[in-house]
Amino acid sequence: MGSLFFFFVSWWGFILQAVAIVHFIRRRPDTYWLFVILIGGWLGALVYILVEVIPDAGLLRSSFQAFPRRRRIRELEQAILDNPSAGNYEELGLLYLDDRDFSRARVCYDKAISSRTDSIDPFYRRGVAEVELGDFAAAVPDLERAVAKDPNYDFHRAKGLLGHAYAQTGEAEKAERLFQQATKISTSSETYYNYATFLHAQGRNEEARAWAQKILDQRRTMPGYQRRRERVWFRKAYALLARLRL
Repeated sequence: MGSLFFFFVSWWGFILQAVAIVHFIRRRPDTYWLFVILIGGWLGALVYILVEVIPDAGLLRSSFQAFPRRRRIRELEQAILDNPSAGNYEELGLLYLDDRDFSRARVCYDKAISSRTDSIDPFYRRGVAEVELGDFAAAVPDLERAVAKDPNYDFHRAKGLLGHAYAQTGEAEKAERLFQQATKISTSSETYYNYATFLHAQGRNEEARAWAQKILDQRRTMPGYQRRRERVWFRKAYALLARLRL
């Protein structure tokens, strides 16, 4: 009986550790958790699952939302054959952006803009797709249009992305001006990181280090759900700081 109980506990302990390690590799939380999982055995893995894995379950909603989103994409792709309206193309473009299909999103916004140009949103969203595709030269006029009409568009993200596009197209003075304006009013990790990489490219490594560190400093006051969402920027900030030490 005792050996059976020991086998049961060992088996479930192995499963708990495996789940914890897989989650750690995928989500990359603080490094000390790996030692907790490995040294603490099943108990350490259980603590990790309670503290990190279960709260992360809230982030799975976006994964579940992918199914209705893709169903709606298919519906719109069919609807556009009969009704190629600007509204249908804009909605489909936004769904493609959410699905990270930036090439198709860009095509949709091209068609939406060709038939209606009174809204800045399709220009801005096309600019986002162009930035993600690395076509910064094309992104500049689209983002300029959005920022000219509303400097605070998308919670100041438009201004930060325009600064990034300027940086990538050799417009250093314009990039500096936009980044300074954006970082005065925005605490976006994305904007901070793009500014830090711009400063690094300009050889201003101390300033770059300071802005990369700001991303990590913000983590202390972030609620748990936001820290989990921002992990990609924490990893990028750590990587940039590592390069700056070389």
